[in-house]
Amino acid sequence: MGKKYHVLTIEETLNSLSTTPKGLSHGEAKRRLAEYGPNELEEKKPRSPIFMFLDQFKDFMIIVLIVAAIISGFIGDVVDTIAIIIIVVLNAIIGFVQEYRAEKAMAALKLMATPVTTVIREGAITSIPSQEVVPGDIIQLSAGMVVPADMRLIETARLKIDESPLTGESMPVEKHTLPMKDESVPLGDMKNMAFKGTVVKYGRGLGVAVATGMDTEIGRIATLLQETEEAKTPLQKRLALVGQRLAITALAICGIVFVTGILRGESPLFMFLTAVSLAVAAIPEALPAMITISLAFGAMKMVKHNVLIKKLHAVETLGAVTYICTDKTGTITMNRMRVEEIYVNGRLWKLQDLKGPIESRAIRLLFQAMALNNDAAPDRDGHMQGDPTEVALFEASEKAGYERIELEKKFPRIGEIPFDSERKTMTTIHKNLAPGDGQFISFTKGAAEIIIENASTIITPHGEEAINREELFKMSEKMAENGLRVIALACKGWDHLPEGYKPEEIERDYTLIALVGIMDPPREEAVKAVSLCKSAGITPVMITGDHPATARSIASRVGIIDDMGLVVTGQDLAQMPLEELEERVKKIRVYARVVPEQKLKIVKALQDTGEYVAMTGDGVNDAPALKKANIGVAMGITGTDVAKEASHMILLDDNFATIVTAVKEGRRIYDNIRKFFKYLLTSNSGEIWSIFLAPFMG
Repeated sequence: MGKKYHVLTIEETLNSLSTTPKGLSHGEAKRRLAEYGPNELEEKKPRSPIFMFLDQFKDFMIIVLIVAAIISGFIGDVVDTIAIIIIVVLNAIIGFVQEYRAEKAMAALKLMATPVTTVIREGAITSIPSQEVVPGDIIQLSAGMVVPADMRLIETARLKIDESPLTGESMPVEKHTLPMKDESVPLGDMKNMAFKGTVVKYGRGLGVAVATGMDTEIGRIATLLQETEEAKTPLQKRLALVGQRLAITALAICGIVFVTGILRGESPLFMFLTAVSLAVAAIPEALPAMITISLAFGAMKMVKHNVLIKKLHAVETLGAVTYICTDKTGTITMNRMRVEEIYVNGRLWKLQDLKGPIESRAIRLLFQAMALNNDAAPDRDGHMQGDPTEVALFEASEKAGYERIELEKKFPRIGEIPFDSERKTMTTIHKNLAPGDGQFISFTKGAAEIIIENASTIITPHGEEAINREELFKMSEKMAENGLRVIALACKGWDHLPEGYKPEEIERDYTLIALVGIMDPPREEAVKAVSLCKSAGITPVMITGDHPATARSIASRVGIIDDMGLVVTGQDLAQMPLEELEERVKKIRVYARVVPEQKLKIVKALQDTGEYVAMTGDGVNDAPALKKANIGVAMGITGTDVAKEASHMILLDDNFATIVTAVKEGRRIYDNIRKFFKYLLTSNSGEIWSIFLAPFMG
């Protein structure tokens, strides 16, 4: 998406794409399909399985083992030859299987598409295969639909889209059609755009396709995924180095033994066989088998700790990790919105301090409003369904003892004014069968600044008083700085309702009840896990697509960052060269509003400074960084198939604390491999010295 369509008006966008609200003609659509190509993700030509298998024999240690097998066969040591061949072939098969499975990441990405799309062409609504969508097509969006292309929205009706696969944002994003002012606004803040692969959660909309196929945001991720090469593990690097040194040392000793024997008058054939025996003795042929067996047992053990290992070398890599770059939503947090703080009766309360029916008009009205001005409802299994904010309010009122079924008997709903993005409020109207507050009562909830602006009074411990807007705005800002999403609740009693339920008549001059702060709270075990990381010399870093204030708040709560810690945004990263990031990367603990390329940039900067990086993620946007990291950790519950295929291991419980447990187990396995390696070298060195010194001793 080269052009910045989010800053253009609807008319400018349509003109730029040479289209109209009636859509393209069939002939023009056919011409554009030929020009732009099908609306699908392109895969680079996959490697042949044969070449993939042969690549497993390129490792230096494996080459040395093959040479050892040939020499063993040549001197008649058939047992050694067969043992080495079995080890080499098994190693190649395991490596091939892991690499072959890794190729599936692109296939999973291609599945994130809707097969049929509803478009307007020549003024008529028609359904076409999604592959035939072209730039300039007018596309209809409805709830449950996967967005088929990157779009500039031209019409919205309560449209909310789940963009978590691309941005990591836990809440569905409410969309509008107004042009944005800032060209460099992050992807998560482009409220007038819809992106390929995201899911429509609520409402409906109409948009014009501005990019298709590989030109879309998800297409850019596909390109990154195909261009990103996996980093070698610490053990692979060390074994390659040790293998080279071992081979050079063995050849040098063989040469010395051969020359010495010849000078002493020994037969050249006898000395050649002696030198060959020495070379075979020097190579620890049991090492690859031992490593594979150790890693396989480690992988089996980790399943008991809710860790599924996809690639065996991930087990030993865990033991060398120095940085854990973690997502926020669902990993550090619970991935469930919850009411945290409430400003009511003139003071700020924690929710737990307000539990139980308290004889206070403000608190009584607060929980009534939470329960009644709410469309969330449990499904057949008892799981709450609906907007995450409404679910949080419903659960808070229920915990406080206010059952909606009982309340609806006293306050049956007789009308409503649905939420929309312009008013930023929702109102429900109820018949009041309880004494007081008039024959009817309306409850309004919405954005704090809107409710505060339109309220005339507020409930205090001394009764209703004139509203102090300045004080309430400051309180709302204070709550927002703590990472809370602030909404307000208000009510109004009526003796006679105005006709038509017009918002301009009902949603004004009401009484403010409370300000409610909602957030996705951190997991309790995350605090202990972060502390354990630090004590083990591992630095936890949070990388999220969420808002900086929310990111700081959660990171502070779990101990990732202190009050003076630095939060760097995606916009900051975009202006920061890689060299500068490499200088500063070890001081930064929280990144917010980042895009996929920037996650890669962070991983690369850490690796360039000698760190071993574990990266967690669940969205499509995380896949390139998961692949690039020394160890990519995907979420088993909330993770997309793309993230799982690109990762090295999967957390079955999506819990940050589980990563720390896995690292602990990985360190133990890595330590055991080192001990066995030292043992092999010690044993082999005995054979080498015996053969090497024998000629000198006659």
